[in-house]
Amino acid sequence: MLQHRPHTTVVLAMSADGKIADFKRSPARFGSRVDKAHLEKQIAASDAVLFGAGTLDAYGTTLTITDPTLVELRAQGGKPRQPVHIVTTNSANLNPEIRFFKQPVRRWLLTTTSGEISWKERLQTLSSTLATRVQEYPPEFEQILVFETPTREIDISAALKHLATLHITRLAVLGGGELVASLLELDLIDELWLTVCPLILGGNTAPTAVDGKGFLPDLAPKLELIEVHTVEQEVFLHYRLQRLTD
Repeated sequence: MLQHRPHTTVVLAMSADGKIADFKRSPARFGSRVDKAHLEKQIAASDAVLFGAGTLDAYGTTLTITDPTLVELRAQGGKPRQPVHIVTTNSANLNPEIRFFKQPVRRWLLTTTSGEISWKERLQTLSSTLATRVQEYPPEFEQILVFETPTREIDISAALKHLATLHITRLAVLGGGELVASLLELDLIDELWLTVCPLILGGNTAPTAVDGKGFLPDLAPKLELIEVHTVEQEVFLHYRLQRLTD
């Protein structure tokens, strides 16, 4: 693990052609029950999970730990029942009425200065129009973390260093492809768990596990295969990022 930031693991299911959703960016529900249990296990091993606003928008919820054994193991380790769920977005253009804000998890928002202002203004508008519903299920973030680059985008590197000071030692990244690409570009990922599911989605606009502008072969992140196993028709791949010090 690198110093001064959480150990970061990407956990994604994808089609055989590397798509994490279809061209309509519908919720990716093509993984099996085994894959869902695998994802839940990785979440349970983490202090926090990180995902982009696009991923949240697609599902409207986040995945919570429901396996009683996993919940008990966290309790035995002195951890809360659920890890912190962190949404990252430059604009904070989130829908306060989605089910995510009713789920029994600690929610943090990672955004920019303008994103923080936008979110607070949105809540004020909601409070004035839907007062009863807001009081019953307040769409709150326990913490709003603002880390900004000179170009007014999220400074993800500084944010991860800050998370380490909040006792976040293990972080699971659940998508989407743009977030994974930005983390890879900054060398902020340690491991990847990729589940290859038996279908072809295609589509030149369908999101992939790593979007962004891409990497040239000489500069592409290099991986070491740690383990691979097959359950029925799905293949579970576990990689570690290679670094010059490895």
